[in-house]
Amino acid sequence: LVPTMGYLHEGHRSLMRAARAATDLVIVTIFVNPLQFGPNEDLDRYPRDLDGDLAACRAESVDVVFAPTVDEMYPRPLVTSVHVAGLTDALCGVSRPTHFDGVTTVVAKLCSIVGACTAFFGRKDAQQLAVVTRMARDLDLPVEVVGCPLVREPDGLALSSRNAYLAPEQRRAALALSRGLREGVDLVVRGERDPRPVVARVLDVLAAEALVETEYVELRDAEELEPVARLDGRLLLAVAARVGATRLIDNAHLVIDGARVDVDLGVVATAS
Repeated sequence: LVPTMGYLHEGHRSLMRAARAATDLVIVTIFVNPLQFGPNEDLDRYPRDLDGDLAACRAESVDVVFAPTVDEMYPRPLVTSVHVAGLTDALCGVSRPTHFDGVTTVVAKLCSIVGACTAFFGRKDAQQLAVVTRMARDLDLPVEVVGCPLVREPDGLALSSRNAYLAPEQRRAALALSRGLREGVDLVVRGERDPRPVVARVLDVLAAEALVETEYVELRDAEELEPVARLDGRLLLAVAARVGATRLIDNAHLVIDGARVDVDLGVVATAS
């Protein structure tokens, strides 16, 4: 199962390829889920291209595409929702307090419709991946959640359907997110184990770009998303910012064991 909101890009297609390699039946869902949009967010203008999405799915040998309407998914007003406490309180949950309840509710519905499966999610949405993983474990869902690498453009910009909103000068400014992450990670690789200078370095890079309005830069435990006082173990360096009216997120994963630092900044998109 590869759950998506459509307007598929190379990041989505990499999930399809991972599913194709690991399983014998690949189902892609395409559904712009209203539950995960706040009242002043971009539900109505979220980019959509069902014909292009279907062509991408055919090219990746997807077996089944499930593209329901809102009325099909929610024929009656919902009185039941799924909430994962704790993991949804910080990071993106601060500015989008209803977002993750919408995510977990729709993912629970999709998994219920599909049945026992392996579900593939990208690590760009690191908090979403942690939340869905915890939900599946806590509720004993017959679902194995697999995280797949974040995918970047050759210039470093993390792939996102919302990149379509960016004007050329905004897109250039958006590169500050990945540049800041790289500079923060470099500090860690060189031996820094206090999170404060690392966060400060990323903030400085973002602040130098006039078109970028930073929402947060945080270093957290990668699984429980708790703050850390010292850099050790599995960590998430996460950033969210607005470039114009477009909200973007990006991250790097680190595994620190003494002097050894393993860094995952994602992979570069390959030609489709």
